[in-house]
Amino acid sequence: MSDDKKNKNDEEVKEAAETKIPNGNGEAKNEADAGAENTSGKKEDKKRKGKKDKKESKIQELEDKLKDLSDKHLRLQAEFDNFRKRTVREKADLIKSGGETVLTGILPVIDDFERAIESLKEIPEEDPGKQGTLLIYSKFREFLKQNNVKEIESLHRDFDVDHHEALTKIPAPEEKLKGKVVDVIQKGYTLNDKVIRYAKVVVGE
Repeated sequence: MSDDKKNKNDEEVKEAAETKIPNGNGEAKNEADAGAENTSGKKEDKKRKGKKDKKESKIQELEDKLKDLSDKHLRLQAEFDNFRKRTVREKADLIKSGGETVLTGILPVIDDFERAIESLKEIPEEDPGKQGTLLIYSKFREFLKQNNVKEIESLHRDFDVDHHEALTKIPAPEEKLKGKVVDVIQKGYTLNDKVIRYAKVVVGE
């Protein structure tokens, strides 16, 4: 057999042994190369999918953290707002009733002045002692007024447990005075509409 025929036969055998598979570019590949490419493609797809899942998981985690921080911020803001309002209210109450102890301590002095004035009824108005007593009493009354201390009107008013303290009950001198205050033993006072001393009264029945 000549060398040319032998080479030709060898090439035909080699070509028959290789099964060609066209790729997307019109080029031919054998089955082994095609299988390797498919496996490699699947791995790449799986790798890309894994990266995508990991990325989505991270995004979800960050969104949850953001939501949690937002909720905490809103709660903290609400708590601070409540604290601020409570502080302002307490400060206002303190300003309004800050001198309550001092003012309450002055009330017995007012009582003494009123008893003294009652005992001076028979003394002439031009008497210096009486005039001095009335002057000091009027200054005390003005001081209380400037500090929003008001006397509780009680005589012949309906008995009110929010303002009155009943010391005793007596038969009402008149039918219309039943359930009303018929005598005031000690005057009551309010500071900014808050009772700082209850009026001690006698109630008709």
